[in-house]
Amino acid sequence: MRTLSLDLRERILASYDHQEGTRDQIAHRYGVSLGMVKKLLQQRRHTGDIAARHRFSGRKPRILPTHQCQMRRLLARKPDLTLKELRAAVKLTCSLPAIHYVLQKMGLTYKKRHFEPASRTERMLPGRAGRGGDNKGAGTRLA
Repeated sequence: MRTLSLDLRERILASYDHQEGTRDQIAHRYGVSLGMVKKLLQQRRHTGDIAARHRFSGRKPRILPTHQCQMRRLLARKPDLTLKELRAAVKLTCSLPAIHYVLQKMGLTYKKRHFEPASRTERMLPGRAGRGGDNKGAGTRLA
């Protein structure tokens, strides 16, 4: 659905103001829905403006600029905070991915998981291991 031009909005309201028909007739004449005519009248009554209001649509952010400042300070002091710890410290109720995206927009990095001791097994280099089952006696010790 496209946005109605300001000119069309003005003509619809002018027709209504000059009582050139009912709201339903005006909607039919200009090829818009009755709901659109009602919304235009309501918008004019509440705000005094009839322009499109796209900038006010959508979900409102839960992580406000004040929260972002707090997160920046916390991460400056302790850069290895996990997302869960950061959420608890700032007292947010949003999801962990939401915090991730905000940190990404802020250009900050974070530690992805809790501290764990290093693995005891060594990393194998690619291409060094043989196929399973081919080297049957290689794991036994010869006396």
